[in-house]
Amino acid sequence: MGFFDKINEVRRKISEVEDNIYHGKEDYLEIYERNLQLEKEIEERTKELDVANKRMLSLQNILDMMNSAKPLRNVLETVVNSIQGEFGYLHSTILKKEIDTNGEYLVVVAEADDITIKRADDILKNPIQSRRLAYTKNSVFYNTINDKKLIQTTDIGSTLKAIMPDIEENQLEEILQDKSVRSIITIPLYVLEKPFGIFAVFSSRDDLADSETDFLNMYAQQIELAITIANLFEKVKEQAVTDGLTGLYNRRYFEEYLKKEVIRSLRVNQPFSVIGLDLDYLKKINDTYGHTSGDLAIKTIAEVLKSNARSIDTAARMGGEEFNIILPGVGSEGAMIAAERIRKTIEETPIETIGHITASIGVATFLEHSDNIEDILELTDQAMYLSKRNGRNQVTLAKPMDETSWQELAVSAFLDIINKKKIPLSEDFRNELSSKLLSSTTQSEVLYSVADLLTQTYNSMHIQGGVKLKVLTAVSLAKRFDLSKEEIDNLKIAMLLYDIGNLLLPPNLFKKTEPLTPEDKQLIQEHPILAVREILNPITYIQDVIPIIESHHENWDGTGYPAKLSHDEIPMTSQIVLIVDAFFALIEQRPYRDKLEPPQALEVIKKDAGIKWNKTLVDEFVALIENELK
Repeated sequence: MGFFDKINEVRRKISEVEDNIYHGKEDYLEIYERNLQLEKEIEERTKELDVANKRMLSLQNILDMMNSAKPLRNVLETVVNSIQGEFGYLHSTILKKEIDTNGEYLVVVAEADDITIKRADDILKNPIQSRRLAYTKNSVFYNTINDKKLIQTTDIGSTLKAIMPDIEENQLEEILQDKSVRSIITIPLYVLEKPFGIFAVFSSRDDLADSETDFLNMYAQQIELAITIANLFEKVKEQAVTDGLTGLYNRRYFEEYLKKEVIRSLRVNQPFSVIGLDLDYLKKINDTYGHTSGDLAIKTIAEVLKSNARSIDTAARMGGEEFNIILPGVGSEGAMIAAERIRKTIEETPIETIGHITASIGVATFLEHSDNIEDILELTDQAMYLSKRNGRNQVTLAKPMDETSWQELAVSAFLDIINKKKIPLSEDFRNELSSKLLSSTTQSEVLYSVADLLTQTYNSMHIQGGVKLKVLTAVSLAKRFDLSKEEIDNLKIAMLLYDIGNLLLPPNLFKKTEPLTPEDKQLIQEHPILAVREILNPITYIQDVIPIIESHHENWDGTGYPAKLSHDEIPMTSQIVLIVDAFFALIEQRPYRDKLEPPQALEVIKKDAGIKWNKTLVDEFVALIENELK
């Protein structure tokens, strides 16, 4: 091979190498570009998955809210805050459609806590959440609800102007200087097929992808479901704490709220007042005009209380014709002014058929009259009934609790009975009861507890708390007959002590499952005499209570014991003790019979009207219990 031939061969080989390198480079570049494209696709898919995951978490957040017992406003605030900021949304809010005598309007019921709304509120001075927002035809908000469809608009100025037509131009211009908000998305909210309002989202983007539209519609559906469930929960909760006839709070709610108010009052050293109110002559109204008119009178008082109450006041129907109002932060002077205003409004409010009604009112103030809430309730009650005794239709301010309250007398009587060993008790049990009575616990609760424990020594089926129910029932019944404060105080003590003589009877007597023998019956009939002669007579300061206990087994027709008294010879307080004792005995389990349900027990009581009890007493007692059973 010649020299040039060798050179050409070398060139040829070099060219082949270059071709291989070139084609290898093309292959490499192609692989490199494919890898770049794949990485980009992976990144995009990852972002989509991340967005989808966030969306699912937001939806799950709503589901969690629906399963909670939080109030509707709390649920909605959590909802708007959970979506805000996740998908380029700068702000979100829920507007509710309302209507009044001036027409339809929108109001903010929840809004996200973010810099966008804070900036707008600073500019507007009057925050959007506190405004009555316009609901005008052909606006984005109107069309969203009316057409039931999601709408996106980039005309931020007109959208804001539509709900705030009174906004000043310089304020609007300053708001629009924030270019981060590019569009507003409005989604309709319908609850139980009725228009609720609008879910509005402020977005940082002009565009709206189909997947985003689907998500927002799905999110709105979950909000609708959350509202439905929260409203249902609120309705059930409201029914549990409100009185069905008047719409006021019931006794249960009042007692729970009162505990919280006591804690607040002591913490800030600020008094609060309790107004106790009792409708005058309800029985006369019922007898003259019928129970429908009586209910109307009760509802009228409820409306007066609602219209005269501040937003922080709490009015409750305690049962029957009795009402209580808590006035936080109000001393006795202010409470008397408020009570007089209520009294006057009730007196001046006309009622169909009846004409006009009146109420007797009492006032007591926590930290002024006492720092014990049980005392305050007792003093309120006493003041209210003093208003009744002094002629009704008036307001009476309570006097501070003195040393001779019925609780003090009852505690002293129990200590006397226990410590002087007037009844057979073990030393340990005697010490336990004495310690309870001498403790700093609320006196009324201690008395009820001690009376329960003593009853359980001979009646193992007696339920703890039963004595308190008896006392409260007896007092409510006594008030229906306008008994004086003194008579009611004596009745309370009698209800604690009337069965004390049973502790002197043979223990096995109360455990018998077979019929009682004549001897057994004789022993039981002696227990009022035993109670008086052996236990109570030596206690000088409860002498007014003794006749009540001595006669509490006398029957209206004269067939009772021990003195065979009849009709008005029997003290009204003794009659009350007998009927209350009989009713609670019937609804308690006994060794020789099963307990009755309250309606069954009332039927037994009714059958003995005019025999064991005064018929008027039976009527009032049945009405009282039936009201409590509602």
